[in-house]
Amino acid sequence: MIIYKNLNLKVNFKKSVVAIGNFDGLHLGHQKVLQQARKKAKKEKLRVGVMTFEPVPVMFFNKKIKNHRINNLDQKIKSLKKLKIDFCIIIKFNKNFSNMSSDNFIKKIIHKKLNCKFLIISKNFRFGKNREGDIFKLKKNENKFSYKTIIANPLKKNNKILSSSIIRKNISKGKIETANRLLGREWSIVGKVEKGYQRGRKIGFPTCNIKLNNYIIPKLGVYAVKIQVNNLSKKGIANVGYRPTFSGNSLVLEVNIFGIKANLYNKQIKVNFIKFIRPEKKFKNVDQLKVQIKKDIIKCKSKK
Repeated sequence: MIIYKNLNLKVNFKKSVVAIGNFDGLHLGHQKVLQQARKKAKKEKLRVGVMTFEPVPVMFFNKKIKNHRINNLDQKIKSLKKLKIDFCIIIKFNKNFSNMSSDNFIKKIIHKKLNCKFLIISKNFRFGKNREGDIFKLKKNENKFSYKTIIANPLKKNNKILSSSIIRKNISKGKIETANRLLGREWSIVGKVEKGYQRGRKIGFPTCNIKLNNYIIPKLGVYAVKIQVNNLSKKGIANVGYRPTFSGNSLVLEVNIFGIKANLYNKQIKVNFIKFIRPEKKFKNVDQLKVQIKKDIIKCKSKK
């Protein structure tokens, strides 16, 4: 898959099928849209591409929103590669882009830069300054700019259209197994291991500390997880929270990896969330905490 961080596409990627959207999480609904795009491209003997935005527009417009993403950009790109997308255009969502009129978006982006034959979007797709553009405007300009608009068929679960918002809600409530089913894979956080206070090591349970950065915050508590590091996949236990037993005041993801004692500082690891075990709790003393951790580990080791 070719990655473009500008709109200077090679000639062989023009006249393609292009799906536009945030695609945060690339859940089963997104996958259905991209399967539809691939099917159309195959029928018309064209390339298939994705145009997405960085940062996610809602985070650009509302600076107070810090923890929103299901996946980071690198995870999104890797998922698109697995879905056999030919090229991906990453639009830098900034003030200039947000102020572009819907007319200019169609004329300058869709027509002149993408010059696509087929545009695949969701029915609620909005574009241009103040979200003034919609599917009706795209349809109205089809003949003038020689493209066709295809409205993607949404995926419904329990009579509701599957969306990234539904998955975020499940993650924030600790309903990880539901979120994983809707994603079609295990929800994961990727981050670099940072040096903490080493309290876990002192009480016999060394942990890797990872910042959540822009990820959606899962329900605070203990999780059964799987960790990928150094080409190995290991089970583990994770805690998301403030470490109230130690009067902590900063949110952190702490991971104890079963069977690995190596120093992983500055290593990048991937933490796959499997199941919520229990909420975060403040214990009277460290001994009580150690007893509970041992119980939690037994539960985590029993999970597939």
